[in-house]
Amino acid sequence: MLLLGTIEQSLIFAIMVMGVYISFKILDFPDMTVDGSFPLGASIVASCLVKGVNPSLALIIAILGGALAGFITGFIHVKFKIANILAGIIVMTGLYSINIKIMGKANISLFKVNHIFNSQTKPIIIILIAIIICKICLDFLLKTKFGFILKALGDNETLVTSLGVNKDRLKIYGLMISNAIVSLSGGIYAQYQGFADVGMGTGTIVTGLASIIIGESILKNKKIFKMTTIVIVGTILYKAIITIALKIGFNASDLKLITSIIVISILGLKNNNLFKIKKGVIKNA
Repeated sequence: MLLLGTIEQSLIFAIMVMGVYISFKILDFPDMTVDGSFPLGASIVASCLVKGVNPSLALIIAILGGALAGFITGFIHVKFKIANILAGIIVMTGLYSINIKIMGKANISLFKVNHIFNSQTKPIIIILIAIIICKICLDFLLKTKFGFILKALGDNETLVTSLGVNKDRLKIYGLMISNAIVSLSGGIYAQYQGFADVGMGTGTIVTGLASIIIGESILKNKKIFKMTTIVIVGTILYKAIITIALKIGFNASDLKLITSIIVISILGLKNNNLFKIKKGVIKNA
């Protein structure tokens, strides 16, 4: 039961990590907005469900809400020349208040309302359907002309401009897609756990980066595996590490620290920093 629950949560978070991958790895944009767009999706879905809105329609509205958040981040970045990370922090901070206004309070219980996990279908089936749809759509998108240009934007903005493409508009589109996916994940997660909370997005960006780093470290030959596969594997492994940490006695309050240590350790090993330090010490001795 514990294993099944870990897999279910991993797959829901894998959807979120796909969004983080687009902004962080493809666009080379450290977008802090996701810490606000994840609970934004949860807030929108929760507010819609308590008013009797169809769960599927509520998720669509959440996707649009996330896209709007991404648009605002991109707009203030390209139009007002605000640094990318600062633009994300500004929007993330504003979303905290907006999420409370959407829900009318800090949290909403969904145990007594109709949602996607109330049906006779097992949660794992519903979650698998959701992530397969997201995977297929993203894989298709990244194979299109738009997808290739989007990937080129993160590598070489000058090249994209020389092709006659508006790089600012393209960057906004990328952030809209990224945050729309993150918001979708938040909406699904709120229904899965039975409540939406304004603080549930704290650390989303770190969780996403940790999952991406783990996935890329495990699947070193990245040319064979699609981006979505790397994300899914990385997220499952990350959640497994967190679950093991809880089982061996760590407190839930320690999880953020554990995540930070995981990221530092993997990045350090990946960049061979430990080896370089050791080699330098031996040489100087």
